[in-house]
Amino acid sequence: MQMQADKQLSDEQSREIAETIREELARRRISRQALAEQAKLSLSTLEKVLGGRRPFTLATTVRLEQALGVSLRKSVVVMAPPAANDVAPDSLGSYSHRAVTWLEDVYITLRPSFGDKDAIFAYRTEIVWEPKVSSLVFREGERTDAAYEHTGEVAVPHQSGFIYLVIIKHGQHRVITVSRPTVAGEMYGIISTLRAGPGSQLTPIAAPIAYVPLRNVPKPSLGRVAPDDVNHALYRSHLRRTVEEPFALFLPG
Repeated sequence: MQMQADKQLSDEQSREIAETIREELARRRISRQALAEQAKLSLSTLEKVLGGRRPFTLATTVRLEQALGVSLRKSVVVMAPPAANDVAPDSLGSYSHRAVTWLEDVYITLRPSFGDKDAIFAYRTEIVWEPKVSSLVFREGERTDAAYEHTGEVAVPHQSGFIYLVIIKHGQHRVITVSRPTVAGEMYGIISTLRAGPGSQLTPIAAPIAYVPLRNVPKPSLGRVAPDDVNHALYRSHLRRTVEEPFALFLPG
């Protein structure tokens, strides 16, 4: 008798799962070989199921879900509903905690310095699940301008494939839009905020931003990182990658 874990999914279910996996590979810019290794599948098996030459089994689907950190089965396979406090509100994407654990990490956050065109501003950001609000939150720290350290919500909508780090305080918004992590865990995108000027002057500003897992930088530099800093070239390469690959576009006026 065939084991439940080896249950074959229908052709329609397999097509939907294959389409979702192809979208995730494109968004994260990872190869099929890398995904096969993470899911502990042979590349041949992955190629066959993605090409429609073999139906997905439940066991293969679960392995791919664990490797990608997303649900592939949608309404196809009935799953036990998670606890009520384990699902983010609809305004943040209705994601469950276990579906976004791959985002929980400590990152070095990089963006151009708003006050020095040759420097890079670097600080720590932690993304964690907060049971009190039932969602991922991000917390900034070790900024040289500590008065501007923020804590905000993380939205992970399935439709766009991007991640949004949002702060709304007294009606004022700051929004960071980044890609899903690459195979090395980095996220790239755009920050849209206000630049503080003389006195109470504020100016809208947008700039590239990168989130690099702390473990990827052996001896990170924080604060305003000048060109003579040992990490400046590495940090600059991450910011350039944002616009050169491109993960984000800046259009001329």
